[in-house]
Amino acid sequence: MGQPLLSIVIPAFNESNTIATVLEKVSAVFVDRDISKEIVIVDDGSTDGTREFLNGLTEPEISIILHPENRGKGAAVRTAIDHAKGEYLLIQDADLEYDPKDYPVLLDTIQRDRSIQVVFGSRFLGNIEGMRLGNYLANRFLSWATNVLYRSDITDLCTGFKLYKTELIRDIPLVRDGFDLEHELTAKLLKKGFRIIEVPIDYKGRDIAAGKKVRWTDFFIDMYTLLRFRL
Repeated sequence: MGQPLLSIVIPAFNESNTIATVLEKVSAVFVDRDISKEIVIVDDGSTDGTREFLNGLTEPEISIILHPENRGKGAAVRTAIDHAKGEYLLIQDADLEYDPKDYPVLLDTIQRDRSIQVVFGSRFLGNIEGMRLGNYLANRFLSWATNVLYRSDITDLCTGFKLYKTELIRDIPLVRDGFDLEHELTAKLLKKGFRIIEVPIDYKGRDIAAGKKVRWTDFFIDMYTLLRFRL
């Protein structure tokens, strides 16, 4: 029996300013001597040079899938899930808001107890830098709404660090194409009775000028998604 494999899924759209640094950090992080890792990057129709940079990569552990046009983060994640080969799957944004140095704490948590199948990295249990008040309030409200609707106890619904057992999420049909795909997945997992374990992580926020793509209108889409899959 071979080593367990961690699939690190990176959806990318117009991230030419950060993608090289993110890949350096992901490649350099020490996960566990007993776990190997692969990196699955889905370029979602980038037009800023991200795609050209990715096409120049030759590392054997990196797989690159190209969407011919921009379809949304959710669509990119769904494509990556289809191509992932690992026992575990972790979603990593292509910016610098989340640091791969936190991988080990997520993996240690999911490995120490076979009943644990989902681990979230919670920004609100760790250290936060640069999160604007509006984003803070929206994140807090969406987490609260999730707990009310699904009788859960999570602190950070919208975290960009989520680790799953791959076979678990492959069994769940996903349909959303936008940022709310991860809320769809969370909602469906909670409805099935899976408990989400949270661990503290560090977070360094960025704004729209630095390339952040989430907009205030996504709050309403997120709420719609949570209500839709509850009802």
